[in-house]
Amino acid sequence: MLWETVQNTLNKQSMSIYRLSKLTNIPNSTLLSYKNDGVEPTFNNMEKIADALNVSLDEFRSDKSNG
Repeated sequence: MLWETVQNTLNKQSMSIYRLSKLTNIPNSTLLSYKNDGVEPTFNNMEKIADALNVSLDEFRSDKSNG
């Protein structure tokens, strides 16, 4: 699941969902719906999340192991 990768990155950076919300201007409730309800983020929001976490969007691709 996509959010598991985001959550792992948050954990590695000791960042909370609340902090991610503030950095991305994505409402905390939206981020929690990604986490708790399995809602898939929009591409635009994934760009914001990747930027805030200072990682490439490729980090969140489900097929990244396939090249």
